[in-house]
Amino acid sequence: MSIAREIEDIARDLIKHQHDHPPVRDLNRDAERRLTFADRVAADFSRLVGSWLFVLVQLAIMVVWIGLNAFNLIRPWDRYPFLFLNLILSLEAAVWVSVVLMALNRQSDRDRLRAQQDYELNVKAEEELKALMNHLMHQDEILLQIVNRLDRGDREMKRLARRLEDALEASKQAAAAQPAAAERPQISVPAP
Repeated sequence: MSIAREIEDIARDLIKHQHDHPPVRDLNRDAERRLTFADRVAADFSRLVGSWLFVLVQLAIMVVWIGLNAFNLIRPWDRYPFLFLNLILSLEAAVWVSVVLMALNRQSDRDRLRAQQDYELNVKAEEELKALMNHLMHQDEILLQIVNRLDRGDREMKRLARRLEDALEASKQAAAAQPAAAERPQISVPAP
């Protein structure tokens, strides 16, 4: 078998690395597509409720409410112990808690999506590593084949070199033996 043919066979045997998995998804875009109007409103309100602006406005409203009712600056509508203010704050807390819980549910859904994507990425990475390891193992096998062929070729070359040296040695001995034979007087035998 010729060397060129062996190289072609090796090249044909090489593993082609392919990406046969879907591309990575953008979770933020997926989560935004799934949002309903109520989810968007809940997210906006939860951002509002969780801000210092909201806390300061609530505090200002309570101070004004208490000041107007306690100091009789206008006709008081809610006298001490401010039962109406307590009712409004309780209702407001119930509404805000519900809105914040809706936002937390949406965040929980997003976290679930993120966990699923992490799992998919891990599976893809594992597949890529397996493909790379298979490719490297295949290259190792090919390299071992090449090394074995080179070793066989080296042994054959050494064997041929020894035979050539033996042949040269034999031809030198034959050449050295011929001049010695030429120096001896030849015996002539008379013809009958």
